[in-house]
Amino acid sequence: MGQAQAAMDTEVTLQNIQELYRRFTTDCPSGNLHLHEFKKIFGINSRSTEEEVAFMEIVFHSFDSNKDGVIDFLEFVAAVHLILRGKLEDKLKWSFKVYDRDGNGCLDRQEVQHIIKVSAHTVNTEDICDRIFELVDKNHDSRISLEEFLEGAEKDPWLMDQLKLDFGPSDWFVEQLKKP
Repeated sequence: MGQAQAAMDTEVTLQNIQELYRRFTTDCPSGNLHLHEFKKIFGINSRSTEEEVAFMEIVFHSFDSNKDGVIDFLEFVAAVHLILRGKLEDKLKWSFKVYDRDGNGCLDRQEVQHIIKVSAHTVNTEDICDRIFELVDKNHDSRISLEEFLEGAEKDPWLMDQLKLDFGPSDWFVEQLKKP
């Protein structure tokens, strides 16, 4: 889940955005990126697990800021910016939003275990979840608030690696910017 250095070093210029818009309108002639197209970009297919499919749907909806069921170009640019150039705190806040499946502003054990299972592809999610709660849940209420999440991620590199969503599509965005 480590940060792709090439993605962080890539400067997005007006010319890049114009080219990205041209490609976006070519690939999405309707002017919108639909869920099935989004899944294709992220390699979700018939062999993907149910958890991977559900996770990508959550990520898709996190980028659909106006909740109209599609990602328009402005939402797409915001996603590209977050993935390539976003500040760590913004990425962590976005990660928290993706993890918080019920939208109640706190993460419970089930939400944390689900994300560990999907992102780490590990069998022993309970031990990792226990360690995360031990490090982060300062008031021991079995819920992780956004503040606890941010504070915990800043203090522990292992925890940061577990909590920060950082996935291969950043490489895809970089490749799109480099294409002739």
